Amino acid sequence: MSNNNQILIQYNFKADDGLNFTYNIRLDRDSLEFIYPEGSDQTREWTKLSHCQCSNCPLDESTHPHCPLAVGLAVFVEDFKEDPSYKEVKVTVKTEERVYFKNANLQDGLYSIMGIVMATSGCPNMDPLRPMARFHLPFSTMEETIVRVLSFYLLRQYFNHRRGDEADFDLIGLDEMYDKINKVNQGTLKRIRSLSKKDANTNGLIILDAFTTVLTSAISNNFEKLEKYFPAPLNSQLK
Repeated sequence: MSNNNQILIQYNFKADDGLNFTYNIRLDRDSLEFIYPEGSDQTREWTKLSHCQCSNCPLDESTHPHCPLAVGLAVFVEDFKEDPSYKEVKVTVKTEERVYFKNANLQDGLYSIMGIVMATSGCPNMDPLRPMARFHLPFSTMEETIVRVLSFYLLRQYFNHRRGDEADFDLIGLDEMYDKINKVNQGTLKRIRSLSKKDANTNGLIILDAFTTVLTSAISNNFEKLEKYFPAPLNSQLK
């Protein structure tokens, strides 16, 4: 499904009314950066950096006339601007390792593909989520998302520690990271609302934002729901 230098994740949306769209999400295998399709249109008004620019955006219009995240979403967002969020679709996701399928509302499929594009788009505030793209899990539940985010965050801290850099094993920086992501979600929501005639795209983003909010709440509550899966130190379990 992919060449040696790229990772390919393919999303297909089908509906009984004839809707049939396939999107090939290509990532650089080493950097996990989103590879924009050849000839990507960067002339849309709604993708300009200054249009509904996120309140915490660190990019400068002189070097980034268009928001990289918005340009990435434009690959598919405009295809669904007239579709309602509750529209029933069949979503198939093909990765190098396996195939996923779900009968879903359109918004559920869109939040999944939006998530991987936003994380790999080159938006500086979304970059901390980029490593998760290598192990993309379509249609992930809230609990799965919390476990994945925590696992990747702590793995990053382990590598920081091994390199001799500062490591945050107390998860102090996780709240700050997700506060930045929340601001990106809000800014992107405004962008897409300026384009979409129906609510499928915006509701997909609202789901992503809800995941961000709940994850932040879970951090504050010390992950009590997850702690039950770890009743004893691993060493004592192996004896």
